[in-house]
Amino acid sequence: MSSPDIWMIGDVQGCCGPLDALLEQPELTADPAARYWFAGDLINRGPQSLATLRRIRDMEERSVSILGNHDLHLLAAAAGVRRPGKNDTIDEILDAPDADELIDWLRYRPLAHYQHDHLMVHAGVLAKWDVAKTLSLAGEVQDALRSANWKKRLQKMYGNEPVHWKDGFEGAKRLRVIINALTRMRLCTAKGLMDFTAKALPGDPPPGLMPWFDVPKRATRDVTVVFGHWSTLGLLLRDDVICLDSGCVWGGQLTAVRLQDRRVVQVKCSQFQDPGKD
Repeated sequence: MSSPDIWMIGDVQGCCGPLDALLEQPELTADPAARYWFAGDLINRGPQSLATLRRIRDMEERSVSILGNHDLHLLAAAAGVRRPGKNDTIDEILDAPDADELIDWLRYRPLAHYQHDHLMVHAGVLAKWDVAKTLSLAGEVQDALRSANWKKRLQKMYGNEPVHWKDGFEGAKRLRVIINALTRMRLCTAKGLMDFTAKALPGDPPPGLMPWFDVPKRATRDVTVVFGHWSTLGLLLRDDVICLDSGCVWGGQLTAVRLQDRRVVQVKCSQFQDPGKD
């Protein structure tokens, strides 16, 4: 018996209409046992964050959804750690009658998923982390989010420091590095130090910086790392990396890639936010 199709889907960001259109494409409906991997940023910035979260939650038995920075932002807002910004579209979730159920469902999502030699994270993986290390460290954040004092654990989540990893890091500093790498990182130095200040396009990084996946001797180079988060990079298909974020919320496309053969299916999206403001 052949294994079910696995469709890996990029950042939805509250664009429920394009998500429904994508899921109705003939290629995605051909296998009734197909499964779906969502690369994080399920909600926020798009016009239907509440409907999107409910839609993906209802697909739980057939899907894997990892957390992105916008999903963590919602959790932080629910915890009272951050207030929604002017471009956010998460108030409808926070005000929904089933808000508590949705927040609890979201905080039980993983930050990394590994299967069939594919490692899915939202943003990236530090060069020194292999698959086992990545899954273990993601598990530490997952445990924190699922704990009774999860709101307190999120209080010191925000910040750009430290930009490197040490096994001896503890507490908030440790969780912050893990979260930043897995959900925010784009550019690094050749030594694998994260940079959160540069805004250059992927093909023209500032001197001394490069995409995290091009850092020399990256420990995950022998598997395929699947990620989103980088709309200006767009769809990227390499043996060692797949970027799925094709800028749906910015007027681009919502992308699905079939794991088994790299078949690409895309639907066009309306522009809900100004490009480049993610």
